[in-house]
Amino acid sequence: MNITFENPDKVNGQLTVTIEKEDYQDKVEKTLKDYRKRAQVPGFRPGMVPMGMIKKQYGMAVKMEEVNRLLSEKVTSYINENKIQVLGQPLASEHQEPADLAQDGPFTFKFDIAVAPEFTIELTNNDKLTYYAIKADDKMIDQQVQMFCQQFGEMKDADVFSGNDTLTGDLRQLDDHGNTLEGGITVDSSQLMPAYIKEEDQKKLFDGCKPGDIITFNPKKAYPDNDAEIAALLKLKKEEVKDLTSDFSYQVTGIRHFQPAEVGQTLFDKVFGEGVVSNEKDFRKKASEMIESQLAQNSDYKFMEDLRAYCEDKVGELKFPEELLKRFMKQQDKEKEKSDEEFEKDFQSSLRELKWHLIKEQLVSAQGIKVEDGEVKSLAQTQVRQQFVQYYGINDMPEDVIEKYADEMLNKRENVERLVDIIVSQKLLQNCKTVVKLSEKSVTFDEFNKLAKEA
Repeated sequence: MNITFENPDKVNGQLTVTIEKEDYQDKVEKTLKDYRKRAQVPGFRPGMVPMGMIKKQYGMAVKMEEVNRLLSEKVTSYINENKIQVLGQPLASEHQEPADLAQDGPFTFKFDIAVAPEFTIELTNNDKLTYYAIKADDKMIDQQVQMFCQQFGEMKDADVFSGNDTLTGDLRQLDDHGNTLEGGITVDSSQLMPAYIKEEDQKKLFDGCKPGDIITFNPKKAYPDNDAEIAALLKLKKEEVKDLTSDFSYQVTGIRHFQPAEVGQTLFDKVFGEGVVSNEKDFRKKASEMIESQLAQNSDYKFMEDLRAYCEDKVGELKFPEELLKRFMKQQDKEKEKSDEEFEKDFQSSLRELKWHLIKEQLVSAQGIKVEDGEVKSLAQTQVRQQFVQYYGINDMPEDVIEKYADEMLNKRENVERLVDIIVSQKLLQNCKTVVKLSEKSVTFDEFNKLAKEA
C-alpha cells in the first residue's frame, strides 16, 4: 500500500491511496473460508461447498468490504499520524476514474481534503480588554424590593373590594324579571376576580362592593367570546353555556385582598435569612449585590464577544479552501432546498464560526483546559434539576431520580458534546479574564444595553 499527500497551497490537499492485491488478499481468503464453513447449500455437506462457488457468490462483496475497510482505516491513521487538521471529512475526488474491483488491482483512490489554515494566536498580559460590570441603580433596586414584597406577601380579609381583590360569593341565575330562576343555575362559594372581566361596564358593577352586597351582572357580557371562562365560573361544560344569556345575581360573602409584605425585619429575615440584614440600607445593598451577581452573566457574555472580535482581528484574514468546504456543506445539506443567495449567506456565516472555532481551539490548548467526566455528569445533573423546577415547579426531586435522568441525557453523544462545549467555554472565560490585562468599567444596565446594541 502506498499513501501520498500533496498540499501545495497549504489548505487544499489531496490524499492518494494505492491498494495492492497483497494488501487485501489474505483477509479476503480468510473471510471466504469462514463463509464456506457456515454455508448451507443443498447437495453439499456443511463445510464441503466448493470454494469456486463461494467465491462466485460472495467474492466481490467481500473484496469490496475489505478494500473499503482498509481505505477508511489507512486514511484515518495517516491523517492522525501526520497531524493534518482536516475541516469536515475527506471527499472522494471528482477527478478520478472509478476503481474496477472486478480486477485484482492495484486500486488508486484520491481524496480532496480541506486543511485548516495555519496561524498562531497567543494571549498575554500585553493584550488589553475592557470588562463592563453592570451596577444596579436605584430603579432596579426599587423593582427588586417590590418583587420581594410581592413574593412574601399574603392574602388577607378585606371590608371593601378594590383592584385585584378576589371575591367569594353565591351565584344565582335570574329570570327575565330579575328574580331568582326556579331550577336555574346556582353556584355557592364561587370565586371571582373582577379585574379579569373584559367588559368595563360589567367590571364597574363590583367597584366598592362589601360582604353582603348583591350585584347583578351578565357573564356573557362580562366575558365576550370566552365560553371557557364562563363555564369555569358556573362550573358547567363549555358547550352548556354556548347559548346562555341570563343575568346572574352575585351575593358577596367574602373579600380577599393580597397584601404585599412590608419592608421590615420580617421581610429581611425571609429573603436573606434570620439576622443577616438588620436595616433597610443593608437590605437594599444586599439586593443590589444579588442583582449585580445575576447581571454578571451579561457582562461575561459581552466580554467573550469582545474577546472573539479582538482575537479575530489579531489573527487577521485567514485563507480557507472555500470550494472544498462548499462541496462538503452541500453534501451535509443535500436534502435542504436553498437558493444560491441563501446558501452563500449561510456559507459566509459558517466561515466566520469556523474561524472562531479554530481560534478557540488554540486558546483552549495553550491554556491546558481539560474536561473531566465528573464535570460533565455534574452539569448534566444541574440541568436536569433546572428542568424539573422550570417545567414542573419541583425543587426537591430525589437524587436517584436526578441521576437517572442525567445518565439518560449522557447516553446521547450530541448531549455530551454540548455539555463539554459549555464547560470548555466557562473555563476559557475564567482563564482569559486572568490572562489578558482587564480594565473594569462600571456601567448602568441601560448603558450596557446600548453598548451591546452598538456591537
